[in-house]
Amino acid sequence: MRRAAAVIRGVGSRNSEPSRARTGARSLARVSLPFRSRVEHAAYPVLDRLERLPRVISFLGVLALIVVGIFVPRWGFLATGLVALLVAFLIYYTWPRLTMPERLMRCAVLALIAAVTIVQAVPRG
Repeated sequence: MRRAAAVIRGVGSRNSEPSRARTGARSLARVSLPFRSRVEHAAYPVLDRLERLPRVISFLGVLALIVVGIFVPRWGFLATGLVALLVAFLIYYTWPRLTMPERLMRCAVLALIAAVTIVQAVPRG
């Protein structure tokens, strides 16, 4: 009698467990990753390549962009703006791991580069 009642309620039936597993798998497949996780996964190969380079090369690349930005009269702000975008991305990427003073210093650097870019892009008449 108990077995018959359990089968009626679906406790001992063969189909009750796989259907839960199938619906659980479907609901997990529909869940998308948060924006930060998607950005981190997409940026990983590029940042991994940059990490393998000697640090001097990364420094010289940014320095070259800044020098181009300063000395090219009309379109130099694009190179400086590229550096500002790179710094902004790195700030976004490392934000959760930074302490408050580190966050403030990096935001100050970003503000300085953005100000230089704006001054270059909108020269005095």
